[in-house]
Parts: sequence; structure tokens; C-alpha cells
Amino acid sequence: MPVLLVRENSRVRGWPAYVGAVGLGAAALALASLWTSGAWATGIGAAVTTFSGLVAERLRPQRGAAGDGDAAPAGAAALLRTAAGRIPTLRQVDRPESAGAHSADGHLADGHPADGGRTPGAPPAYIPRDVEPRLREALGRAGFVLLVGESTAGKSRLAYETARTLFPRHAFVRPLGRAALPQALRVAGTRRRAVLWLDDLEEFLGAGGLTTAMLAALSGPAPGRRVVLATMRTQEYRRFDAREESRLTGSDRDAWRTQRDVLRMAEVVRLARHWSAGERRRAAAHVQDPRIVAALRAGERFGIAEVLAAGPELLASWHNAWTPGANPRGAAVVAAAVDCRRAGLRSPVSRDRLRELHRPYLMERGGGDLQPEPFDEAMTWACTAVYATSGLLVGNYTQGYTAFDYLLDAPGLAPVPEHLWQGLVGRVTPAEAYDMGLLAHQVGRPRRAAEALSRARLGGVPGADFLLAITIGDAGRPRRAAADLAGIVRRRQDRLGPGHPDTLAARHQLAFFTGEAGNPHAAAGRFAALAADAATVLGADHPDTLAARHELAYFTGESGAPAEAARQLARLLADRLRVQGPDDPQVLATRRSLIWYRAGAPAGTEAQLAELQADAERCLGPDDPHTLAVRSSRAAFAARAGRTAEAVTAWESLVADRTRVMGPDHPHTIYARLEWARALASSARTEEASSLLTRTLGDARALLEPGHRHLRLARELLAALPPAGRHPG
Repeated sequence: MPVLLVRENSRVRGWPAYVGAVGLGAAALALASLWTSGAWATGIGAAVTTFSGLVAERLRPQRGAAGDGDAAPAGAAALLRTAAGRIPTLRQVDRPESAGAHSADGHLADGHPADGGRTPGAPPAYIPRDVEPRLREALGRAGFVLLVGESTAGKSRLAYETARTLFPRHAFVRPLGRAALPQALRVAGTRRRAVLWLDDLEEFLGAGGLTTAMLAALSGPAPGRRVVLATMRTQEYRRFDAREESRLTGSDRDAWRTQRDVLRMAEVVRLARHWSAGERRRAAAHVQDPRIVAALRAGERFGIAEVLAAGPELLASWHNAWTPGANPRGAAVVAAAVDCRRAGLRSPVSRDRLRELHRPYLMERGGGDLQPEPFDEAMTWACTAVYATSGLLVGNYTQGYTAFDYLLDAPGLAPVPEHLWQGLVGRVTPAEAYDMGLLAHQVGRPRRAAEALSRARLGGVPGADFLLAITIGDAGRPRRAAADLAGIVRRRQDRLGPGHPDTLAARHQLAFFTGEAGNPHAAAGRFAALAADAATVLGADHPDTLAARHELAYFTGESGAPAEAARQLARLLADRLRVQGPDDPQVLATRRSLIWYRAGAPAGTEAQLAELQADAERCLGPDDPHTLAVRSSRAAFAARAGRTAEAVTAWESLVADRTRVMGPDHPHTIYARLEWARALASSARTEEASSLLTRTLGDARALLEPGHRHLRLARELLAALPPAGRHPG
């Protein structure tokens, strides 16, 4: 008889209560096939999203029954257990949904079982994936394996089936939220054989989350004895790849260092969304399952796993719901939930909060003209499953709701709006504020990041003071950042020692913002000392050593020695090509700086920049800040060569793209606006230049600290305009 797995709370305990709850759940599902509106349908729709949702309330077995040495806390602090309160073995975990796999359709559209004899709701047959042998090898030799792929690519199912085959007698330790991670580590650490299961690894990173020290402490006595097996969406993983590292070099390189270092400990196995010809042939052997047959038909466009999880249908349902008289309020609720997750909030959102947050989305689309349905009906629609898979919202009234993760990667999503951010940031916990601030920082929204991280620092979140200082500098207040970082450097030197990597990281940021505050000579001196110390402690080829050398060259050039900067950059480029390869984003950054400081004949320089832009777009994409920086250099050289009309067009286009990517208040956006105005003035379009400069100066005064170089530039450009071109204000 299969072992049923449940979550804990304080209401019901043991097998009898569980069986009774399952019976009630089955009856509720039967009723739902006849009546699918109102609050009942909301609860039912949420319940069927996962196997544990068969129980209307999450159950907790008797405390102490498990013999695991730990009490069984409730909610997000819970571990997955059997109905008897024990940590299950993988052999006992007989449902992939218990491991986090998306449910798949167990019924046809008419509500009948998909086949004549199979139990309703049974998962589809597992189709072996091409990457499975590599995953098996990784699990045989590594203590931490991370499976990366797009939403609904089949990551959790693949990991579950492979681990269950390899480690049937291992304890299956699955924390149901970040708060349960310490308990999960304790339980796994006491077992001779255990799999620590971290589905959606991003939920276990950040403040109070997984660290390299935790992973090291969990290392088993032999390979395969204690294994950390995790999954992660591609979009989340990309936040820590080389592109992100290149963008963060200098001002905020170390913002995500702890999380990045955790990922670097993992052996990464990647799973493609689209299925290969061999995988499709293996799937075709299961013609008795209409779900797989239907997925194969759609699999040319979509991945088979995402079709089984109803991802494309859910996305289309969301888009179509905006139609007047359909479910526009439900679509607005889903939009709010999606943007909550995109803003960095990983915990579920309450029903009351969604009631508040969705309203601006609805108004932006037309408000009452859309004939929106009542809020209760909107929630019912959003939580109702597509067949027996998932709803657009996953969760329930008690625990809160999250958006189905497939929606987070939908193409064409607009940036998270300000009204959503403001509706969240003042009401989250300090740990949640840290997560939101970190993400805002990574996507180039420093003012948002500073707002969230201020809350995290006041709440005592470790590391928030360091990240806050960096974001303050990035937001246009480098003198304040340098003052804060000087204190952080002193404290780290006293506590950790001058050669500790965290101390070196703080010194890097202090040196950078010293230069940004208007003292490039002092910055160059600090980076010279830092580069020497980093080479001694970390090694000459370490990324931090190379980054310090890059900043040393940059501030040497800004100090008035471009020829010396070019010599340093040429040596650095050779080392980076040797260590990192030609397509690494850091190499592209060094090439750009070298072109700038070694500028020779205009034609040759512009040809080099054009080649560099093509390489950056190929390696990083058109919207990467490095690519935008190359465009900035090209626009500047066009202006320097006297091609003012070309410069005006280039700067105008760059302002639009930086505003879209980084926001209107980012210092880089302000700088592009100033250069656009300079180009307009050079084209004798003085009225336009004066108007743009006046507006930009007004915005910059509100954003940047007094004496900022952008403020000085704005005033200098205004003063240089002929009197007739002055704006009256």
C-alpha cells in the first residue's frame, strides 16, 4: 500500500484524520464537477494544483512520532512527512507531485478519466530524458547537483524519477519553505543516507537561506550518501551567470556573491524544454495515454512536459481573459501575482493583498469599461485548474497565492510597475525586503533597491548594510556610499582580517565609489593596493584580482593618464583572453575601455566599436548594460567626429532604451539625456537643448547628491548655450 505524504499544521493528526480528509476532498471534487463557482471552487481549484492539495487543510502528525529528534513545525517551517510523522524514504514517495512536479491532466475535457481503467489523477508515464545518464553520473560523484531548465520543462519529474531509482532507501528531506531549511539541514545531517530536496532552489537563497558553509557541513562520508538535489528555472539561474557578473563589475560586483558561490558548488545539468526525436519516440510508445498523445501533437511548438502541465493553455487563458465581459478582474489579479514574484517576493500573497494590488492593473486596461466580474468570481477563475493540472494561481485562502511559474517567463512582459512595488515594499518582512532589494539591484533599479534594503537593514538582515551602501552609490550618491563603506571596511578588517575575501570585496566597493565621488587619483591608489593584495590572497587570475586591475586602469585614465591606462588595459586584455576566452563579458568590457583610452584614427576606432557592439549583441543581447555602454561610446565618437545629426539620433535612441531597461532615474539614463542635449546644441537646436537640459537638471537635482558630476555637466551645458537659447525658467 503506498505511503501517503502530508504536510503539517496544528489541526488534524494521523492516518484516520488523513483518510477522512481525503474522502472529503474526493467528495468536494465530485461536487466541483457540477458546481464550479463561488468560494468552494476557489478552494478546490487551489487544492488540485498539487497532490498535497487533496487535503483541504495541511495536516500534521503527532509530535514526536517521527523519532527524528525534531519537533514538526507548521507552514513554511515544515518538512514533508508521512502521515505517521516520519521523514519518508524515496521509495515511499510514490507521487511525483510530492516532490514538486507539476500535476498533469488526469481527465479529458468532459471530466471522465483519461482512460477507461486508470485511477483518475494518476500521473502520466515517465518518459526517460536524453540527459538522464548525465544526471545519474552527476549524482554518483557529486554531493550537490542542480538541474536547470525552463518552467515546466520536466525538471522535477526527471530529478524525482532518477533519484528514486538511485537512492530508494535514502531519506527524502524536503523543506516546504525557506524557514524550514535549518531543520531540513539538521535532519539530513543526522542521516547516514539522505537526499536534501530543494525544488525551485531560488526560494532557498537569500537572507536566511542556503550558504556554502551549510553545504560543506552536510557533506557525506562517501559520494551518494548525502546528496543535495535541486532544480532551478533558467531565468533565475541566469541572474548569476557571466553576463550578470560582467554588468555588476565595479559598482556592485559582490551584491549576489553569497548566492553565486552556492551555485558554483553545484554540478549543473541542463534540461532542454523541447524534446528530442529520441524522447518523442519513447513518448510515442505510450499511445494508450491521451494526454501524451495530445502533448506529442503540440510538441513541435511546445515542450511535451509543458503541454502536460497545461502551461500554454494557462498563458492563453490569461491573455484572453482581458476581453470585456470575460474575466478581466481575474486577469488583473493574475498580473499582480506575477509581478509580485518578478519583484522578488517569493512568499505567497494573501487574498486581501491581491484585492488591493490588482486594482491599478484593471484601471490601466479600462476599468469599468471591461465589465469586470466580482472579486470572488475573479479568484475562483484564477485558481480553477485547467483540467486537473494547475490554475493560474497556486495556493489557498489560508496560505496565500503565488502565480504559476510558467507565466513568469512569458514573452513581452512589461517592467514591474511602480504602483506594485510601492504596494509591496512597505509591508513585507525584512528578509523579503532583502530579496526584493537584491533583485531590484540586479535589474538596474537602484532607487527601488535602496528603499527595500533600508527596510532589511533596519530589520537586522545580515549583509543588508553592505548591499545598501552599494545601491545608495548606484542611485547617484557616491559620497554617502563611500562614507558608509569606509565603516564597513573597518569593521570587516577588525572582525575578519585584512586579507579575508569579504574585506577585499568591501575595499573594492570603497575604492570604486571614492572615484565616482570625484577623486579618481585616490581611487587609483586604492585599486593599486587592492590588486596587489588580491593577487597574493586569491591568485593573479582570480576574477576579483582581474576586476581590481580593470578599475585601476579605468581610474588611471580618469586621472588624466590615458596612455598609461591603455597600457594597463592591453596587459589585462591578454590575461583575460587567456583565462576567460574571447566571448566572456569581462573581456568585452576590457575591450571597450581599451578602445576608449587608446583612441587613434577615428575611422579605425569606430570600426573597432562597431565590431565590439556586434560581439556584445551576440554574446549578451541588445539590452545588456554592456551593449548599451558600447552604443554610448559610439555616439560619443560620432559627436567627436562632428557628425552631429548622427549623434543626436544615437543619443535619443539610447535614452529610450536606457529608460526602458534601467528606468528614468538611473544615473546612466540621466547621463545619456545630457549628452543628447549636448548633441542638440551642437546641431544648433538650442531651444530643444535648453528645454531638455532644464528638465534633466530638475530631475537630477531630486535624484543625485549635491556636487555630482552629472549636475556639474548639466550646469556647464546650460551656461554654454547662447542667450537666445536659454529657457525662461
